[in-house]
Amino acid sequence: MRNVTKDNITDVFTGYFGEDTDPRVKEVLGALARHLHDFAREVNLTHEEWHKGLEFLEWAGKITTPERNEFVLLSDVLGLSSLVDMLHSTPEATSSSVLGPFHVSNPPALEIGGDMRRDFGGQVLLAKGQIKGTDGQPIPGAQIDIWQTAPNGLYSSQDPNQDIHSFHGLMTTDDQGRYAFTTVRPVSYTVPSDGPVGEILNAAGRHPWRPSHLHYIVSADGYRNLVTEVFPDDDPYLDQDTVFGVRDDLVMSYVTQQAATFPDGFALSGKVDEPYLKVEFDLVLAKD
Repeated sequence: MRNVTKDNITDVFTGYFGEDTDPRVKEVLGALARHLHDFAREVNLTHEEWHKGLEFLEWAGKITTPERNEFVLLSDVLGLSSLVDMLHSTPEATSSSVLGPFHVSNPPALEIGGDMRRDFGGQVLLAKGQIKGTDGQPIPGAQIDIWQTAPNGLYSSQDPNQDIHSFHGLMTTDDQGRYAFTTVRPVSYTVPSDGPVGEILNAAGRHPWRPSHLHYIVSADGYRNLVTEVFPDDDPYLDQDTVFGVRDDLVMSYVTQQAATFPDGFALSGKVDEPYLKVEFDLVLAKD
């Protein structure tokens, strides 16, 4: 079409799709173009601003590595990751929450009662619970990929002083769907702010802090995979998470216990001589 104008360019774009275009591709790309064009018209986007946006994307591409995905981080701080999670969460199941940019594949096996703390200092946290279906029945043999930051607020992929699988473990539930492990209490931390995403946060007057949390990816045959994270109810950033990951059903309580009550059956049994924290948190999976 020769006579393309600012008012008809969106229709022209969608008119260029081939007849054999997949309907879902046409729907998604058409909507993307429509919203981008409407955005540009609404704010009267200047050449300088358009060019700045392209430079931003180029910078995000350059800074992205296998250990740090700036595009995932951008999606997180814009709320897009959480919106997609919420759009596809099942109300009867545990809420999804953001995967984040620092998940490490192929974590080592972690036995029930195993310890992720290793030689790190910090207060011991004993976490346990059950994986269940929406019918309340336990799910034996479910796999739980667990990870968190170290006490210095860094994930293993961010910290050259940590083993790449530090504070990572893959656990299989028992015949009652139970899991249990020990670790160090997670800490609040900042998302990386030394790149393009940091510029957005600064420009918007936003802080980069996240409340402390444990990450879980739970999978089981016949059930939808669950990617989520759980948060303590006393964290100061619970109501201002910079990536919008907190949900009511993902908030838990750490309860202080005396060392003498530390149970048997754990790697740290008989080795804890100071008060520790305990949390019980069940995770509910939706059927496939």
